[in-house]
Amino acid sequence: MINPKKERTFVILKPDAVQRGLVGETIKRIENTGLKLVAMKMIMATEDQLWKHYAKDDAWFLKKGERTVEERKAAGMPIEKEAIEYGKDIIRALVKFMSCGPIVPMIWEGNQAVGIVKKIVGATEPLSSDGGTIRGDYTLDSYELASLDERAVRNLVHCSDPVEDAAREIPLWFSEEEILKYSLIAEKILYDVNLDGIKE
Repeated sequence: MINPKKERTFVILKPDAVQRGLVGETIKRIENTGLKLVAMKMIMATEDQLWKHYAKDDAWFLKKGERTVEERKAAGMPIEKEAIEYGKDIIRALVKFMSCGPIVPMIWEGNQAVGIVKKIVGATEPLSSDGGTIRGDYTLDSYELASLDERAVRNLVHCSDPVEDAAREIPLWFSEEEILKYSLIAEKILYDVNLDGIKE
């Protein structure tokens, strides 16, 4: 079992976060929780990396595609392809968006890292994200607008959810050598049971 203090989560600051100058603000928000940044780089993602990252199967494509078909029928729009292809279009749009410019992949470490970052980032759709979250505070996109424009939702940040996703995603973007092992002074106040190292 992994020590809870060592739980890791994976985060990508997407092209819209980079283009809008929100890299520092996003890092600051996560850093302020006490989580430790153990890996970070700025890269141009390849389509191959992104397809492996999103790693959806035919059942997922079919389920999402069937929902799209129902939405199109309800809106009086034509059905132009099989449901599974509409499902694949979701990932195609994400891959196109995520490879359009630089991204900043990161690994954060600490107690409940996955849950803490998910809370800070907010719900997937910016329109329904709470105020105080990154998506709620810094973007105004919605599923409806993204669907109308036939593109991915621009929601600034990807974060792992659940923990198992982080374990799968991290090795796709970072080698073990790129993940730093070090101590932060702040870990004493966050994790030291007796707080016996504070007084002189």
